[in-house]
Amino acid sequence: MDSGNRQLLSDAQRTMALSEELHGLPPPEAAERLRREPDELAGRALALLNPAEAVDVLDHVPPERRALIIAAAPGGRGEQWRIDLQYPETSVGRLMEAPLAVYGTDTTVRDAIESLRELVQKAFITYIFVTDSGGRLVGVLAFRELLFAKSDQRLAEIMLKDPFSLKPDMPLVDAMRTVVTRHYPAYPVTDDSGRLVGMVRGQSLFERQAYEISAQAGSMVGVEKEERVATHLMRAFRFRHPWLQLNLLTAFVAAAVVGIFQDTIDRIVVLAAFLPVLAGQSGNSGCQALAVTLRGLTLGELRALSPRKLVFKEACLGLLNGGVVGIVAGAAMWFYARSQGTGHAVMLGVIVWVAMTAACAISGISGALVPLTLKRLGADPATASSIFLTTLTDVASMGIMLGLATLLIR
Repeated sequence: MDSGNRQLLSDAQRTMALSEELHGLPPPEAAERLRREPDELAGRALALLNPAEAVDVLDHVPPERRALIIAAAPGGRGEQWRIDLQYPETSVGRLMEAPLAVYGTDTTVRDAIESLRELVQKAFITYIFVTDSGGRLVGVLAFRELLFAKSDQRLAEIMLKDPFSLKPDMPLVDAMRTVVTRHYPAYPVTDDSGRLVGMVRGQSLFERQAYEISAQAGSMVGVEKEERVATHLMRAFRFRHPWLQLNLLTAFVAAAVVGIFQDTIDRIVVLAAFLPVLAGQSGNSGCQALAVTLRGLTLGELRALSPRKLVFKEACLGLLNGGVVGIVAGAAMWFYARSQGTGHAVMLGVIVWVAMTAACAISGISGALVPLTLKRLGADPATASSIFLTTLTDVASMGIMLGLATLLIR
């Protein structure tokens, strides 16, 4: 093997190794990794990634360096990246690829097949897009139509007219709701005038939305969407620590509520054993409401059910669940108070039942209101929702039970 072939092999190996390394990193860290590599190598490595993943990485590269990498990208990928970067991060435009199999209405089946013989060696092609003289999408073809058509037929005669398409500025959540009953391998993307500007593969669309949904669980407790398993230790620390400080501050609020009723706890010691029971149960009730509300926001279900009705429903569910669970908790308090020789055992059981019922109702309301309020304020509804919810449920549950007990001893 001569030196030229060895150099080509070495470049290909370096490109593949860098691409695999970038694939396992969050976009900000992948962009940082590219700082140590030449523009040509960076462009080739990004070209091997999923187009949406490559665009996410480039979004974190400084503009001057980004332009150089885009210019060095092979096969026209750079121009498509430049187009995709014009759209918001959570839009269809960020997932677009350049459609290769695009033909005019007068193209014959014979000419299309001859052209496709070369195109299929460059990329995986699912559909053939047919446009008019102005570049507007007028039809779509699958390969089976070409197979059964006559060689001299024009594509306009065998195409599916007025095909479904997405808009590049459409939010991914809206796009997912639109395509959920279609399940096509690929979707054409057109602008407001109907011009074909790109295509989105169904796999990319569902992968991105699955990532967004999976990130919600972390966002609820202050884990940023950008953090992944491979995120550097100190970067993960910077992501998580501010939210833990906020959680500590809110915990002090709950502790202050308990401190206000310290005299009551000193006089009725059995109350201390039921504080975590009450807080845990109401917290779980609130998390159920929070999960349903976040799911409704993600899937757009709140368009059919108004926020006011959702909050009312969760309040009623909290009352029902709290009332039933409260009976068991109240009976447990009665039994425990009697076994400890504490007076007013029956009344303490009633207090626990009332507190459990009220706390679960408040936690249900809070579980619905926290993400709805964050959304109205323009924030991510899932961002640290669990931290705010835990504070509200702890303060409500402990405050109600200790307040009622204080009235009892007075």
